[in-house]
Amino acid sequence: MWTGYKILIFSYLTTEIWMEKQYLSQREVDLEAYFTRNHTVLQGTRFKRAIFQGQYCRNFGCCEDRDDGCVTEFYAANALCYCDKFCDRENSDCCPDYKSFCREEKEWPPHTQPWYPEGCFKDGQHYEEGSVIKENCNSCTCSGQQWKCSQHVCLVRSELIEQVNKGDYGWTAQNYSQFWGMTLEDGFKFRLGTLPPSPMLLSMNEMTASLPATTDLPEFFVASYKWPGWTHGPLDQKNCAASWAFSTASVAADRIAIQSKGRYTANLSPQNLISCCAKNRHGCNSGSIDRAWWYLRKRGLVSHACYPLFKDQNATNNGCAMASRSDGRGKRHATKPCPNNVEKSNRIYQCSPPYRVSSNETEIMKEIMQNGPVQAIMQVREDFFHYKTGIYRHVTSTNKESEKYRKLQTHAVKLTGWGTLRGAQGQKEKFWIAANSWGKSWGENGYFRILRGVNESDIEKLIIAAWGQLTSSDEP
Repeated sequence: MWTGYKILIFSYLTTEIWMEKQYLSQREVDLEAYFTRNHTVLQGTRFKRAIFQGQYCRNFGCCEDRDDGCVTEFYAANALCYCDKFCDRENSDCCPDYKSFCREEKEWPPHTQPWYPEGCFKDGQHYEEGSVIKENCNSCTCSGQQWKCSQHVCLVRSELIEQVNKGDYGWTAQNYSQFWGMTLEDGFKFRLGTLPPSPMLLSMNEMTASLPATTDLPEFFVASYKWPGWTHGPLDQKNCAASWAFSTASVAADRIAIQSKGRYTANLSPQNLISCCAKNRHGCNSGSIDRAWWYLRKRGLVSHACYPLFKDQNATNNGCAMASRSDGRGKRHATKPCPNNVEKSNRIYQCSPPYRVSSNETEIMKEIMQNGPVQAIMQVREDFFHYKTGIYRHVTSTNKESEKYRKLQTHAVKLTGWGTLRGAQGQKEKFWIAANSWGKSWGENGYFRILRGVNESDIEKLIIAAWGQLTSSDEP
């Protein structure tokens, strides 16, 4: 019988040892290492740190990778469980709260399951499904609890502004509210508007000023200082693509005032040109400067006070509200009262045929100093819209999708003077002073400075001027 008991005990111990080895093999440890039923370590690398009641990993702590000491007792199963990363595999021996605590996978009870409403969130605000919001120039639609946005290139781009302001370019950039929400395409479509010069305009002979070649030119000159009250500040074309009309009317007004020695100082009406110069122009959808000068010579313009800008340039009733007739002696007279019934003077102002000034820097300076501001046709790129102050020079966008973010188009402005400044490195930097037509909130009170003498943005390539058409009775 004793022999039978020994055989039974031996079989029992053999079975227990085999089961322990099978369990430990799942942890990929040495087959000689195992725990007894009361979990006393016999040999091997694993040992029990402590026995905790209640929660497991939350009380015991979590371990990275494989840590054989990261073990505690799982009372419900009368076994060991682990809180190391190694436990989370196909044959898991992790503690019950390993995922919820060590991996922060929140296990919500059924009654506390979070509820997310249909729709989308933006800046902490909930939007219904199908809602549309604006992100600068792009529209975003809430669809399937996600925002789906258009991918237009915007006129105002913070990365371009930052690039200019962080670089040593000599000018600073700004985010203008009047451009916010416009695409790059819209900016070029609505804020410029001068058609490329015609072959006839480009073939005009260049003229030079009558000043002696040895005339000393000052380092700084502004037309409004020499002729105070006779030159006119910038207007705002808004989203009317008509810089062709604004620059032409402004240069003509300055020239007539200077030529008449202040007898006629009215600013001329760009709206008169936009609404009435019908041939080869498209109103607020661009026009040509040669046709604008033709209209000034043949038909003439009334003052800006007589024919002010329309508030809504896209209104269907913005047809020509002025008419004139010739008196047979080369002068024209209005046959209608002013559209602005407060203004009584509907005098018609005319100019001589325009002439082209030499592209030479010195000749342009002489022309301005002797006869007054001139019209310049320049090439505008995307960074010019952001100009705030300083001496402008084009800054190339660093965006990888370069072609998508770059544009080039013709614009007409008025050159009113020049100057010189010391640069950051002590070198002299020459500049032109020009009046834009984007209102006084843009640039330097509506003006900008641009590099002089290097044809920056083609600013010196095509310079146009004209004389006022005054009779003997008009002369002072």
